[in-house]
Amino acid sequence: MPVVTIKIAGTLTRDQKQKVAEEVTATLERHAGKPASYTYIAFEELPHENWAIAGQLLDEN
Repeated sequence: MPVVTIKIAGTLTRDQKQKVAEEVTATLERHAGKPASYTYIAFEELPHENWAIAGQLLDEN
């Protein structure tokens, strides 16, 4: 049973989440042979101030 957690800085719309979930599920089904009904996906949306790249918080850019 695949469990996929997608962490993202900022937010996605409901439509964007739906499309991403469909694509990830289809990829696991196609390449890993995992039935779609077994795939769980969680979205974690975090404020830009909670992410840093190269020592800089994303809200500073």
